[in-house]
Amino acid sequence: MLTTIRLFYKLPMSEPKTNGRSSPIAYSCYFNRNREGEQFAPEHVFSYQLSGTLLINTGDSEHVFNEGDFRFIKRNQLLKFVKQPPVGGVFKSISIYLDQPMLRDFSIVYGYKAIEEPFRGEAVMRLNGGALCKSFMDSLMPYTGSDQAIPQQLQVLKQHEAVMILLQSKPELQNILFDFTEPGKIDLEAFMNKNFHFNVQLKRFAYLTGRSLATFKRDFEHIFHTSPSKWLQQRRLQEAHYLIKEKGRAPSDVYLEIGFEDLSHFSFAFKKMYGMPPSKLV
Repeated sequence: MLTTIRLFYKLPMSEPKTNGRSSPIAYSCYFNRNREGEQFAPEHVFSYQLSGTLLINTGDSEHVFNEGDFRFIKRNQLLKFVKQPPVGGVFKSISIYLDQPMLRDFSIVYGYKAIEEPFRGEAVMRLNGGALCKSFMDSLMPYTGSDQAIPQQLQVLKQHEAVMILLQSKPELQNILFDFTEPGKIDLEAFMNKNFHFNVQLKRFAYLTGRSLATFKRDFEHIFHTSPSKWLQQRRLQEAHYLIKEKGRAPSDVYLEIGFEDLSHFSFAFKKMYGMPPSKLV
């Protein structure tokens, strides 16, 4: 049984709305067994792990959050996750999104701005937390289970409170929260070789590499001498072949990990490329 009120959006859904049509506060509750998948975090997220364990993989690093842990996730991140309920218990977490329009307004009202070079550190951070963070997260719970509509003004006040608490507990977050620049044009080949396993639309890859979709496709074909869709399938199948043959992984365990949504489609594509179904490699 799963109850989720806006934690992250499963790829490739649109960005969260924070203009009154959807709450920026999210509660996730998951019973009985592990759940894994991948998501795109389009906005900064401040979260608290109420119970269970959350594993997050960014492609560069893996992070483990247990009961009582606080975390901050930088916007525009591709993430893989595993939610693990405790034995006989329930996975629970609560989060608040800090969207760009709200942060721009906050920066004008309170005079904050990014004061150093763009942030280059970890995209997922563990926060020390403390009583102030805990009491703030506790104050969000009535916003998740109420049958009464929460006025937008109250939601914005909670977002402002979250920003102030983050700035007090980790002042260097100022250079992340108030950096409103969009992704710049980056090394396309390096980015794709790192992130090919994320099951994301081409327009998302284009945005994250600082390109329009048309420019992304043109640059991609210039570098890889094939289309993005053909390259992605081939690269994912190559990785699957390695994981199954060399690492002894089961096909049913790797197809989601390397970017396929359906096991039968993965098996069909694998057989077409290698002349045998992936089960024959095991």
